[in-house]
Formats: sequence, structure tokens, C-alpha cells
Amino acid sequence: MEHASAAATIDARGIVTGWSDDALRLTGYPAHEVVGRPARELLAEDPPDETVAALTGTAVLRHRDGTPLTLDVKAHPLRGGDGTPQGYVITAERPGEKTLAGQAFQQASVSMSVFDTRQRYLRLNDTACRVMGVSEDVLLGRPFPETVEDAEHSRGFHSNLRQVAETGRPVHYESFTGAPALNREHAWNIEMWPVRNASGDVTGVALAALDSTEQYWARQRLALLNEAGAAIGTTLDVVRTAEELVELLVPRYADFASVDLLEWVLGADEPVAALDGEIVLRRVAHGSGTEGTPEAAVHLGEVDVYPPYSPPAKALRQVRAVLGQAGEPDFMRWVAERNARAPAGRPHRRGVHSMLAVPLRARGTTLGVAVAVRIAHPEDYVGDDAVLAEELAGRAAVCIDNARRFGRERTTALALQHSLLPRGLPGQAAVEVAHRYLPSGSLAGIGGDWFDVIPLSGSRVALVVGDVVGHGIPSSATMGRLCTAVRTLADVDLPPDELLTHLDDLVTHLASGDTDEDVAELGATCLYAVYDPVSRRLTMAAAGHPPPALVLPDGTARLMPLTAGPPLGVGGLPFEASEMELPEGAVVALYTDGLIEDRDRDVDHATDELCRALTARTETLDDLCDTVLKAVLPEEPGDDVALLLARTRALGADQVATWDVTPDPAHVAATRQAATEQLTAWGLDEAAFVTELVVSELVTNAIRYGEPPIQLRLIRDRTLICEVSDGSSTSPHLRRAHAFDEGGRGLLLVAQLTQRWGSRQTGSGKTIWAEQILPPPD
Repeated sequence: MEHASAAATIDARGIVTGWSDDALRLTGYPAHEVVGRPARELLAEDPPDETVAALTGTAVLRHRDGTPLTLDVKAHPLRGGDGTPQGYVITAERPGEKTLAGQAFQQASVSMSVFDTRQRYLRLNDTACRVMGVSEDVLLGRPFPETVEDAEHSRGFHSNLRQVAETGRPVHYESFTGAPALNREHAWNIEMWPVRNASGDVTGVALAALDSTEQYWARQRLALLNEAGAAIGTTLDVVRTAEELVELLVPRYADFASVDLLEWVLGADEPVAALDGEIVLRRVAHGSGTEGTPEAAVHLGEVDVYPPYSPPAKALRQVRAVLGQAGEPDFMRWVAERNARAPAGRPHRRGVHSMLAVPLRARGTTLGVAVAVRIAHPEDYVGDDAVLAEELAGRAAVCIDNARRFGRERTTALALQHSLLPRGLPGQAAVEVAHRYLPSGSLAGIGGDWFDVIPLSGSRVALVVGDVVGHGIPSSATMGRLCTAVRTLADVDLPPDELLTHLDDLVTHLASGDTDEDVAELGATCLYAVYDPVSRRLTMAAAGHPPPALVLPDGTARLMPLTAGPPLGVGGLPFEASEMELPEGAVVALYTDGLIEDRDRDVDHATDELCRALTARTETLDDLCDTVLKAVLPEEPGDDVALLLARTRALGADQVATWDVTPDPAHVAATRQAATEQLTAWGLDEAAFVTELVVSELVTNAIRYGEPPIQLRLIRDRTLICEVSDGSSTSPHLRRAHAFDEGGRGLLLVAQLTQRWGSRQTGSGKTIWAEQILPPPD
């Protein structure tokens, strides 16, 4: 049977103070028979002088059964605070007979050590000696705290040793620390357990420390990848996404990191065809562990030219991660170039020893390059780091490309929408208007909100606000179609409810197209209102749109009563018009739902805020627009907002003249004379000639082709408007008269002499109207 090596401790007087279980098995003496006795009593003969002087050699002990026992022994002094020996640790084993257990302990690849209950070294294997950087003889008998630096991790290690000795319970823990003989920090997986004698008493503490650095860094890389999934791409903003990548890398993966993008990524250009020679990049993000990022040689937003030998240029050309280490010619040349470009940062770059450049590539397109640099971090980048960097860069590149595509689509949609919205509202006298349009900043993109002010005949004006369901370019395109359709239908001068009926048919047609898709996938809301400054009446109808707000001249504000029909695109349901008389100076507020609706807001409360904001005293309607938006909107609106304010004006009795016309051709001359006299009273004698011709033609046509009652009305506004109404619904039209025809030239003459003319249907017939340009006032 093989015997393990034995250990015993003796004090300065030679009295045995400790006896191991292996000593029992080797000599046959139990601890209680030996401890307290002089060690000399265990010897069969005195050891040679040279053995005593060298504290190592051969000694003959007497086995408990009386037989002599020749052993190889070593004595290790236990020194006190003054350095003098206070005792010795004696280890012994049969000469030339290394035990299998002893060999396994000594040759283990795991660092293994044995301590007594006072945390003094009793035994170390070869791996432990390499970690500590000294031989076993230097450490045996010395307390652990004396052999390491006074640091937090050393105090923690000592505390665990003491805990195992005192409680008799094993301890397992992990740490990331250095070691005396290692030039960098390592991850350790440490097991400590009590060593007990035959009686079960704790006589020492053993430990095994597994160097798990590779596994530690593998877990760190995996954790970094997991974190990247949540930390990168939280917004659809190119620069912010680049900043998120830098924040993820610094400081735990790099002491300095930067992201540079190709110029076209930040604009609307197409990707460059090839990346040869010097490469121009723009710095969009960088960061370091030092405040102010003094290591950076390029400021944020600046353009830098990367020479072909530089790691970033190599990474872009080779489309893979490129490692650079201190001592490599291209690396050192690159660092020297950085120092020459920005000498103020030279002290902060001192000690740079490793660099990793990785291309940002998504969907087969190269967008830029990310660079990670290690200065204070002791580890060089290795192949596994390059694999990790490519994975991180790939994720970041997809997010950057998504942000780029979103930004490009948003810019296109916004430009399209702005091109379709009225830039300068047409001149008209019925209302004073002010408007605001705020595109959404949400990830959903630009919506399909629109507004318009359309001059109508008879000094009337149409006010329109609409909202297309959805976001992005399709919504903007649909908005453009509807906006054009509303202007076309308004030119026909349809009543609001009829106009919305035609618009509903159009949306249903657009939604269905040539397929059988559900028409509910495309819809819109719209509010169409017509204000007549002569009668001061506002007629309006809505298709699923919130009602307008009204501010009266006395300062009170309320929502206007309105029966909201179904949204456009539902089809088959009627729309109902509402009409009310407004005082001059009243303010009508039309808006889209983005002003008052949000998932985190109460609509009723937001509507009350709108009414209160509309009562604010401001010098102009433009100021009132700004006041309303500031008071009602949240900091980050989730939808587009369109706001149209219209302050009503009225045409007084001195600007309107009306005559009932007898349906007899003989009365045409008297009607023409009355109109001429009215023009003289208005000081418009210069317009009398044309007006007489227009009145004669329109009244004659009404008498000849229309039905009673017939009425003539002249309106003096920015233009001179002549209107003739009759009870027939038949609309006139221009026709080409032949050479010998007696008639057919009247309307052609009216069209040639006036600025514009047209007809509109009324509740009792039709009205033919014509407008003349008035000379500017003196």
C-alpha cells in the first residue's frame, strides 16, 4: 500500500505541535500520542549534521511497531515578526517512493495549496508556485497576508481562508484579479475546503484555483452581444445609433472608440461604387474613459482622409475586421500620424498597444467603420475579439442602415407633403387666416395631414382640413390626391355634404384599386367648411373629423355643433351639413386629431385646453397659432398636427347691391341702368362699360333660358362680382357660333371681358357669376 507524504509542526524547543493524518499512516502514531512530545523521541538515530544544517536530507524514525523507518525529510522555518524562526514545518516521505496522490497534487494543472488553521502555507504544487512566482521553500510556514500585496482581493481571499478554518464549511467563489507572477488580471474559479483528522477536527484548509480567464471573457463577450440587442438601435437616428455603439464599447471593451461614416450615408446620395486609395469619412461619434475624449484626433462632425495603410481603410477595403498591435509598422505609422495631426492628445495616446477596426456593413452595403483602441487595458485584441467586433458592427450597421432609410423616406415624404401643402394662401377677403403644420417626430414617420384655403365665387371661401390614415410616402401621396380632388370639387362649387360624398367615392376607389382588398385599409377624415362674408354664414360637413372650435368676439370659446359623418372610404353612408351665422371677427379653428389625441392624453381634457388657449390675447393670428401649439401639444407629439385659424370678415350693405328682375326682355335696359348707377355711387365708372355688357348678357340669358325668380347682385370686394340667379338648374356652357348665327356669342364675350366666370347650383336653382379686376385705389 502506498503512503502519502506526512507533515508535522514543531516549535522552537523541538516539541511537536501538529501532526497530519498522513503522518499517522506513515509512522503509525496517532496525533494524541505525539503532540506535546519532543520530536527527538521519535528518532531511531540522530540525523547527520549536514541534514540538520541544510534542513533537508535523510532521517531514521522509529515506527510505532518498533521498526526503523528511513524517510526523506524537509524542514521549513516558521518565522516570527522579527524574522527569527518560531518553529518548523516538517514534511517527510519514503525515499525514492513518490506516491501517486503526491504526484497528482504536485503536477496538477490547477493551482493547489494547503494551509494550516492559522492560514500559513503547508504545501503548494508546481502550478501554485508559478502563479506566486517563487519556490515552495520561500512560502512554506509563512502566513498568507505576508506573501501578497495589501489589496481588496487579497483581503477577500484571506477572509475566505479564515472562514473555512473557523466554520469547517467549504467555500466557492469567483474573482477577477491578478497574481504576483502574472502581468495581467485573470479570472479565478476557487474552491476552498476544510481538511479534517480522524477525529473530525479541522487541521487545515486546502484550495484549488482554476484559471477561467478564457471562459470569463467568453461570457463577457456573450453578455456584450446580449446587451447590444437592447442598447443599439433604440432610435431611428443615424448619429444616435453610432453613439450607442460607442457607449457599449467604452470602457469595458475599449479605452477609446469611434464611428466614422461615409459621406453619402448622411445625405441622399447613392452608395459609392468602390473604396480605393484614400477614403473620406465623417466622424459621427466617439468616446473614451477620459472626460472630453482627448485621444480623438478628429472632432465630431469633421471629415478625415484615411490613407490606404491605415487600419480603418484596410478594414473597409478588405470588408473584415483588421487587428493592429504595437510594433507593427502600419500600426506605429498610424499612431504617429494621429499624433502629428492632433499633438495635444499625444499624452493621452501614450501606451496605445492594440487596435481593432471593423467595417459597418449592412445588406451588402458598406456604411463606414468602427474603431476600438486599448491604451490602459492590458489585454491585446485577439481573434475572438475580432469575431465579436464583427458581430457587434453587423448589428449596429443594420440599425444605422434602418435609420438612414427611415431618414431618407421621412425627408422624401416631408418634401412631398410640403410640395402639396399651400405655401402662400391665395388672397381673398372673406377671412384672415394663419396656419401651422408640424410633422411627426415619431418612428411611424410623416403622416397625411393637410389643410387648404380655397377662394370660391361670390367672395366666399372654403376652409379644409384632412388627415389620411397611416404614415410615410404612401400617406403623403394619398394626401396629395385628396387635396387635388377637394380643389377640383370645390371649383364645381358643390355644397359641403355633396363634396364629401364625392370624396368618399374617390377614397373607396383608391382603396380597392383593381383588387379585392379590404377598402378599410385606406381611409381618411376631412372637414370642409364654406364661409360667405355677405350672409356671414358658415356651412360645414365632416367625415370622421373632430369639430372645429369657435372663438367669439367677446372672448368665449367652444366647439361648434357638428354631426360628424363616417370617415372617408367607408362608403354608402350620408354626410350631413351644419350651418350657423357668425359675427364679424369670430375665429374658427380647424385642426387634425394630432393636436388633441394621444394614447397618454384624455381627449376631453385636451379639447378644454384648446378652447382655453384660443382665448389668449395675442396681437396676430400667427401669434395665436404658436400660443395654441405650445399650450396644447406635448413635448414630443406622436402624430402630425395641422392647425388652421380663420378670423371672419363681413361685407357690409354698402358693398352689396341686389335687384329683383322682372322676367321680361323689355326690363333688361332698366336693370342695366340700375347697375351703372350703382357703379357710379361706388366710384367705379371705369368698370361701367364692361359691367353693362355682362349684366345685359347674363340677365338676358336668365330671362330667355331660365325660370323665375331672377335676381341680379353686384358685390364690390377685391374684385367686382356680378351674379345673376334664376330658378332653373340647367347650367350654361360656351359654344362656338357659326358665321350667320344670330346668338351664341354672349357667354364667349363674358369670358373674354372678365377675369373669370362660372356657375353654381343653389337650393332653388343656379347662379351665373363673373368677376372683373378693379383698378387699384388712388
